[in-house]
Amino acid sequence: MNNSNNPAYESLHKTALQAPSSSGVYLWRNSVEKIIYVGKAKNLKNRLSSYFSGEKQIKTQLLIENAASIEYITTNNEYEAFLLENNLIKQHSPKYNIQLKDGKSYPVLKVTKEDFPRFYKTRLVKKDGSVYFGPFPDADALDTFIDTLYRIFPVRHCRTFKKRDAPCMYYHIGRCKAPCCDKIDKQTYNEFIGEIESLLNGKDEETLAKITAEMKKAASELNFEKAARIRDGLKALTVMQNQNIVEDFGSEDRDYIAHYREGELVSFTVLRIRGGKLNARDNFRTVSLAEDNELLEEFAVSYYTEKAEIPPKIFLSAQDNSQFLGRWLAESFDASTLVVPIKRDNAAPSAEERRHSAALEMCLHNAKEDITRRLRERGDVPALEELKELLSLPRLPVRIEGFDIAHIGGKFPVASLISFYNGNPDKKNYREFRLKTTNGVIDDFASMREATSRRYSRLMNEGKELPDLLLIDGGIGQVNAVDGVLRALGLSIPIAGLAKRDEEIWRPHASKPICLPKRSDALRLLQRVRDETHRFATSRNQELRTKENTVSVFSSLPHVGEKREKILMKTFMTLENLAAAQESEVAQALHVRAGEASDILVAAKNLAQKRAEAKESKNLVFESELGEKSSEATESYASRLAALALESELKVAEK
Repeated sequence: MNNSNNPAYESLHKTALQAPSSSGVYLWRNSVEKIIYVGKAKNLKNRLSSYFSGEKQIKTQLLIENAASIEYITTNNEYEAFLLENNLIKQHSPKYNIQLKDGKSYPVLKVTKEDFPRFYKTRLVKKDGSVYFGPFPDADALDTFIDTLYRIFPVRHCRTFKKRDAPCMYYHIGRCKAPCCDKIDKQTYNEFIGEIESLLNGKDEETLAKITAEMKKAASELNFEKAARIRDGLKALTVMQNQNIVEDFGSEDRDYIAHYREGELVSFTVLRIRGGKLNARDNFRTVSLAEDNELLEEFAVSYYTEKAEIPPKIFLSAQDNSQFLGRWLAESFDASTLVVPIKRDNAAPSAEERRHSAALEMCLHNAKEDITRRLRERGDVPALEELKELLSLPRLPVRIEGFDIAHIGGKFPVASLISFYNGNPDKKNYREFRLKTTNGVIDDFASMREATSRRYSRLMNEGKELPDLLLIDGGIGQVNAVDGVLRALGLSIPIAGLAKRDEEIWRPHASKPICLPKRSDALRLLQRVRDETHRFATSRNQELRTKENTVSVFSSLPHVGEKREKILMKTFMTLENLAAAQESEVAQALHVRAGEASDILVAAKNLAQKRAEAKESKNLVFESELGEKSSEATESYASRLAALALESELKVAEK
């Protein structure tokens, strides 16, 4: 059935059905005959027909809506199709095939190529003769480390080097040797730079010892601020060295490759291990319509373009289709590279397999983080468009608000309201509701009614903008309860509920739910909203429970309310410290008259004395009971301890 707005849909579908069942390459062209996608298939008919059957993802819809014709080229086998696909992609650069874009966002440390070099953090790598170290995933650690280097090594800070008549402030405070005023010769100055480069290469224990000695010297001179700065710099150095060196991996050169995708967005991460060190961590962004098991091959033929770049081993996930990669590298570059698939669900992995698996997990995490950044940068438009179509919404759900209820046995009921804008969290518009009508009662329907009634009656009264979609964490019951509230208010906000068990989507008064495939962009977005509402509600409920169960001894003192209680806790910390204080100290801390300060002090002393007497009495009882050697006395003591423990548990349960 034609479910596309493309007038050429029927013609495209017919071409797919008439395709042969042999292996080959297929080409999608647009209305001006430009190739927009190239793919390979073991069975052309089956592969092309799959584009027109079942639920279509956004990436498939994009391809069909922009295509005018399909043509195909048959081959003798699938490997020939793989080679032909690669050649056609390089020749035509189709829009929807992988076109690698460097997605690295990690900073590097640059040492300039000058007579008197300087160093600084940058994200731009140029072929200008400078030396670069990194990349460093932790930019804050790099900032701290650079600051420490400038404090230890007297090198220049100025961006542009030029001769001066008088040195700048850094010379006078001992932070620079003033090469601009010929206070230091080129050879001596570059010895400092050499030490810094050796330190960054992890080869100079002497420099590390020098920094440590400087820290100890500062501490011995009671210059604790300087010692702390150097200590932090050493910590930063340790962090960066750990980021640049993969320990216990051996010295063999190899690459680890993993990818993560959301719809048509794909990000690849490559870890390049050379000489036992992680010398590069590359992220590459692309848009691709290929199937998941075809992405690795498509990426590899774009990534490896020179023999010198190809390592002896390439590790990747067992889910990736790697059957042609090693053969292609051997035939194209005469490279004897071993492609090693790693199973993530291996029941009894060896130590070496665990190390390789950990490296692949690191790749996958980086790729996933890059996809998150890309979604945040562009907004999750494909998911919003799919959601609009599936739920028949009047407009794109740019603003989605989600509700969830959290309580413990009916106590501390809290409703969380979170807001997503353009498919991403908008935390400044998060809200929480301490529920009043259901405190002590377990009734999620009533809780939802109260929360949504308070929220949307207020928005109406204040003339504020209403959301495009309201998502409820729950099934048809919760959805209908909220729908009744909105109808009573005269509002027509679209509502949907997401039930956790089967991830079913419920609309008001529906007889059956909407079920989406797991890879659906729309479902993924709804899950993100639902999970965030649950996290926010649960965290707030925990805060309330903690606050309720934390009772300060200062609150029992006369003239002490919540504000003064906090002041006493901050000033005196313990009841004993308060009891030992002077009346004037209490009066000054709380800004009260002498009479009130005296009452507080007397009560604190009495309470402290009672606590001390009770503690002493308990110690005497324990010593007496512990001194009795008979089994009867021992049993009696154990019983009393058990009773005390039970009494304590009951008090906690009551709270």
